[in-house]
Amino acid sequence: MYKQSTMHKNQEAVDELGRRAYDIAQEIYPFCRSLTGEGVRQTLKALQRHIPLAIHEVPSGTTAYDWTVPLEWNVRDAYIKDAQGRRVIDFQRCNLHLVGYSVPFKGTLKREELLKHVHVHPTVPDAVPYRHSYYQDSWGFCATHRQREELLDEQYEVCVDTSLVPGHLTYGEVIVPGRTDAVMLVWTHTCHPSLANDNASGIGVAAVLAACLGAKSRHLTYRIVFGPATLGPLVWLSANEAVVPRIQHGIVLACAGDLGSMTYVRSRRGNAPVDRAMAHCLKQAGRPYVIRDFAPEGYDQRQFCSPGFDLAMGCVMRTPYGEYAQYHTSADDMTFITPAGLGDTMVTLLDVCDTLDNDRTYVNTNPYGEPHLGKRGLYQDAASLGMGWTLNYSDGRHSLLDIAERANMPFAAIAVGAERLRMSGLLREITRNN
Repeated sequence: MYKQSTMHKNQEAVDELGRRAYDIAQEIYPFCRSLTGEGVRQTLKALQRHIPLAIHEVPSGTTAYDWTVPLEWNVRDAYIKDAQGRRVIDFQRCNLHLVGYSVPFKGTLKREELLKHVHVHPTVPDAVPYRHSYYQDSWGFCATHRQREELLDEQYEVCVDTSLVPGHLTYGEVIVPGRTDAVMLVWTHTCHPSLANDNASGIGVAAVLAACLGAKSRHLTYRIVFGPATLGPLVWLSANEAVVPRIQHGIVLACAGDLGSMTYVRSRRGNAPVDRAMAHCLKQAGRPYVIRDFAPEGYDQRQFCSPGFDLAMGCVMRTPYGEYAQYHTSADDMTFITPAGLGDTMVTLLDVCDTLDNDRTYVNTNPYGEPHLGKRGLYQDAASLGMGWTLNYSDGRHSLLDIAERANMPFAAIAVGAERLRMSGLLREITRNN
C-alpha cells in the first residue's frame, strides 16, 4: 500500500529535519578530514551517535581497479612562526591553513623560499583557500592575501608535523533493508576539512536521510555510504562487486545546504528512472531548479557512471561546486549553510525516494470503456487523484511514474489514486519496477 512520507506536507517537520542536518554538520565541521586519517574516523564515529553506521577500514596498498590506497595521513601540528616566535599562520586556528597531505617538514626558511609554499586564493583575498597535494611529495600552507603580504621578516620557522605511514582508508555505510534486494545507493564525500557546504552539509543530510529511510518499511534496499571522493567509490565498488548488479538507482550528494536553487546532474544514461523521478519531483515542487546533462567531471558520479559500471547515478546539489564565491575557501563556513536549505534538500530526496520506492505497473481489469466510478465511491476524488489517467494507461506497459509524467500530476496523487483503484478491484499489479 502506498504511503507517502508525511514530512513533505508539514513545514514544521521539514524545518526540524533541516535543523537536525545542520546540527550534525556543525558537530563535524571542525574535524580535519582528508582522503584518509583520524579526521575521517572522528566524523564517522560522530555519525554513529545518530545512525547505525558500520565503519570499514581498507589497508594502504589495497588496489581498486587502476588505483591504490595510499599511506594514511595525519596532522599533529603545523605553523609558520615569525622572528618574534609568533604563529602567524596556524593550523590550530584553521585547518585549511595546511595543504592537505603535506609531507613532514621542520626548518628555518628565508622569506623568498617560504613564499613558494604559501598559497592564496586568486579571487577571494580575504579567505583561506583549500588545497591538497594527494599523490605528491610536497608541503605547503594556505593564507589570505593579507597574511601572505605581512610575511616581511627575513626568515621564518616552519613546522609541518604530519605523518604518512601505512594505515587505512576509512568509509562508513548504513544499510536500510527493504523487501527486495534491489538497491538505491546514496553516496556523499568525507574528504574535505572545515568546509560547510562542501561537504559537511552533504554528510549531515545523508545522515538524516538514513534515519528517515529506516523509519518505515521500504521496498528498495538503501545503502548510504560516506567515503572520500574519487578513490572512495572505486574502493567501495571493488569491495562490493556482488552488489553492483542490484544497484537500480543512485544519488551522489554534495553542496546540500546553501540557499541556491536545487541542481540535478543526470546520470550517464540520461533517462534512467532516477533521472525521471528527480525531474518530475523538482517540477511538481514548484520551486526553481536546474537540470544538467551528465559530464565526466565534478563529483563521484563520474566513477559510478564510468563505462564499466554505467550505473544510474545522478548528482544532487544546490549551487553547484565552483559556482559560489565561497567554494573551497574558509568562507564556506557554518554561516553559509542554513537549516532551510538543508531541509529543502531533504524534502527533494525524500520525494524521489518515495517515488522510486512506490513505482509500479498495473493492468486495468475493466478496460472496455470507463468503469463506473460512482457506484464504487471513487468518483468524487477521481480527478484530483488522476484516476482517469491511471485507468487509461494501466495497460501493463506504463508505470505510475510514466502516468504521473503524462498527466503532469504529483506522483503521490497518482499513487494514492492507483491504490484506491486496486482496492476496488479495477487494477491488478503486475510488476514492481525495481
